[in-house]
Amino acid sequence: MEVFGALFNDLTGWLTVGIVMFMIAMMIYLFSMFVSKATKGEK
Repeated sequence: MEVFGALFNDLTGWLTVGIVMFMIAMMIYLFSMFVSKATKGEK
């Protein structure tokens, strides 16, 4: 049972890391879009 528990914890950890990385990537993407729109609006 300990092996299954460790595997589940490991998979959950990797899933959390993947979600966090995805959230950060989306934030950077939206921020870059906002910056490009702001620069286009000024010119």
